[in-house]
Amino acid sequence: MEQPFETAPADNRIVYVKAVDVTELPSEVRDQAGDLDQLYAVHDSDGQQLALVANRKLAFQLARQHDYAPVAVH
Repeated sequence: MEQPFETAPADNRIVYVKAVDVTELPSEVRDQAGDLDQLYAVHDSDGQQLALVANRKLAFQLARQHDYAPVAVH
């Protein structure tokens, strides 16, 4: 389960990673999530979702691969 990672402006390299319950997502995304109960969203500082991935580790790896500094949101 992955959506493309769009880049944010180069001057802000922090992104926020938060768990999202699959039940709160649109039906087309729920269908793609399979048996997962949670996905992880990566957001820029303006709150725009950049990616939606299957697990926390992948969200952090994806952010770092794109030269972002990921921060967990609780």
